[in-house]
Amino acid sequence: MNTDSRKPVPDLSQVLLGKLFGDRGYVSQALFQQLYERGLQLITKSKKNMKSCLVKRIDKILLRKQALIASTNN
Repeated sequence: MNTDSRKPVPDLSQVLLGKLFGDRGYVSQALFQQLYERGLQLITKSKKNMKSCLVKRIDKILLRKQALIASTNN
């Protein structure tokens, strides 16, 4: 069963503030905007066909840790 894993994110992150880290599957301008308006910054790696943007060093480090956690949980 293929479902969009981005759909439950707004509901699951209702009480969160700060930064939310995810993989490339969570890249969505609409999701980013929706979370940003609530005070939550979505940080993901960019896809190959996207323009590169500046990312703070600490966010890059934390993004690598997210990948490690995700692979460990799988």
